[in-house]
Amino acid sequence: QVQLVESGGGLVQAGGSLRLSCTASGRTFSSNAMGWFRQAPGKDRDFVAAISRNSGRIYYADSVKGRFTISRDNAKNTMYLQMNILKPEDTAIYYCAARVGGLSSYLTTVGRESHYDYWGQGTQVTVSS
Repeated sequence: QVQLVESGGGLVQAGGSLRLSCTASGRTFSSNAMGWFRQAPGKDRDFVAAISRNSGRIYYADSVKGRFTISRDNAKNTMYLQMNILKPEDTAIYYCAARVGGLSSYLTTVGRESHYDYWGQGTQVTVSS
């Protein structure tokens, strides 16, 4: 079992920045590939970013590429999402996800919810215009 807790969400003006954290417990963190997804009101949950166990492979959705940075600190059992140049369309609940084992080499697979085994409860990010 893996327990995931997100933090760092909040209200920010367009153009601003936030850093989300996802802290894991219950299983060796470095054994899990990790990802971030988000769900805007009335929409499906969408892939944002993913990172392999040793940070050697990183993937981003096109909508956040160049603005968001995913990272992890295995010593702290924590994954991060640095979000810069935020836009109103980034408003969503942000979820972290863990996959037992390695990350796929295919973006289409990495971007699927079914690729992950555990989910956090989410943290709200609201970007005002």
